[in-house]
Amino acid sequence: MTSDTTATDAAAQPAPELADRPPVWQRRLRRFGYPVRSQGDVRARLVPAFPEPGGRLWAVFGAGPDAAARLARWSGWAGPLLVTLFAGVLRFWNLGSPRKVIFDETYYPKDAWSLLQYGYEGTWAKNANDALVGHPPQLLLSPEHSYVVHPPMGKWLIALGEWAFGMNPFGWRFMVALLGTLSVLLVCRIGRRMMRSTALGCLAGTLLAVDGLHFVMSRTALLDLIVMFWVVAAFGALLVDRDRTRARLAAALPLGPDNVARPDEKVGDRLRLGWRPWRIVAGLCLGLSAATKWNGLYYLAAFALMAVLWDVAARRTAGARRPFRSALRRDVLPAFGATVVVALAAYLASWSGWIATKGGYYRDWAATPDGRTGGWTWLPDWLRSLWHYQTEVYSFHTGLTTPHTYQSNPWSWLVLGRPVSYFYEDPKAGQDGCTAAEGCAREVLALGTPLLWWAACFALLYVLYRWLFQRDWRAGAIVCGVAAGYLPWFLYQERTIFLFYAVVFVPFLCLALAMMLGAIIGPPGSAERRRTIGAVGAGVLVLLIVWNFIYFHPLYTGMPIPKSAWHNRMWFDTWV
Repeated sequence: MTSDTTATDAAAQPAPELADRPPVWQRRLRRFGYPVRSQGDVRARLVPAFPEPGGRLWAVFGAGPDAAARLARWSGWAGPLLVTLFAGVLRFWNLGSPRKVIFDETYYPKDAWSLLQYGYEGTWAKNANDALVGHPPQLLLSPEHSYVVHPPMGKWLIALGEWAFGMNPFGWRFMVALLGTLSVLLVCRIGRRMMRSTALGCLAGTLLAVDGLHFVMSRTALLDLIVMFWVVAAFGALLVDRDRTRARLAAALPLGPDNVARPDEKVGDRLRLGWRPWRIVAGLCLGLSAATKWNGLYYLAAFALMAVLWDVAARRTAGARRPFRSALRRDVLPAFGATVVVALAAYLASWSGWIATKGGYYRDWAATPDGRTGGWTWLPDWLRSLWHYQTEVYSFHTGLTTPHTYQSNPWSWLVLGRPVSYFYEDPKAGQDGCTAAEGCAREVLALGTPLLWWAACFALLYVLYRWLFQRDWRAGAIVCGVAAGYLPWFLYQERTIFLFYAVVFVPFLCLALAMMLGAIIGPPGSAERRRTIGAVGAGVLVLLIVWNFIYFHPLYTGMPIPKSAWHNRMWFDTWV
């Protein structure tokens, strides 16, 4: 009986060469440009290594072997910094033009200056916009409170630029341009970490640098780009936390006789992941995004759920028999504290100026007869007043249905159906730099680079496929970033909404496109002909996108161009 049992057990075990063989779905990844790693060493699955940078490119330029190796190592930071420098030059060049209060700059720069003066938003005279850009400029501000419908965090950041450079177009646009530039650096590093490729990370950052919507929003003192910056920063912090957490699990796994780490049920189910400072950083950033505009709350919910699912997957890979239950017991409560609780504290802190002063709108509501009635009277007056303010603002946002010339339905956003004109003038020949006899047009149009956005539509389909059918976590993370910034607007189709709200998820469109281009190029080790054809195809698309940005650049910066040239750039009637 013993021999029969032994034979049966042996038959039930896979052959040694099959035990370490990856599943079919992972082997199929080869055709999409990503190498399949052996299933034997769990550490390699938990924390994929960065490929060793090659010095072949630098050797072509005459660098010796040692110098080429050093330059290749430095490229992980040097490449992203060069892309960031390029983005910064684009955004800061002639930042004070147009010297006007354009579109919703009629609200936020003035509110920001008021915060510097009083700690809350005061009231400006009706002709304050013209006075601000007059000669000399005048600040027609009074301490009488005004009703504002967005939290103060973004306006405090705009105020930093005004404090440093004065209440002028350059001053109120400075911080937004700085955050727009830094977001390019973040996307470069995020792409590098996700795709384990410095080249693809820099490609994602370059695509963001030449996107027209991101460019225009980086040069305009609105709040949406500030939301985008905090969202991208939170996403990057969660990626670092993911890598460090999985490294901790990998380090705790026991080694087999062949010195290869194997899954271990005790480690996967019971190991406590300890102090996770990067998750706290993510919670802080998400709180600051919601403290700029409330649509940051959708990212708080989506990213918190995504981070917990990452923990579940890590524990499963480490050997947990019940990864969901293990994550629920050991990870969910700390994750809630690090994200939701920290985010709430950051949101409340953003209102410190309103709390510390007495002149803000609804600041003393709790002391009025309406505020003294009802429940919760045991709470501090400032907290009850703030809560009442938030409920009033929510009613305003959900009931905002006033028609606007440039409003659009979210169904049309990805194809750029209805961009928003922030500024338009038609100077005659000899005026404002116009040299065309037919007259000129000057416009600042919040329009994404068309070829980039249309290519990104295909890239979204690609990452959806990678996520749903190939179970690629990177594609799923990109889908989460787009969905959290895009899908909630379908709940408010009766509300007055605009295309420029989409700037929050533009970085994730660029990451999706970079991932698709990486698959087109092919994985290292592919046939030289395959890689060459893929690189040429991807390079042509990138060059066309850059050309498209250059072509529309006059419409992004308000440069005077002949009327005929302006009409040539109005590719669709809905762009006028």
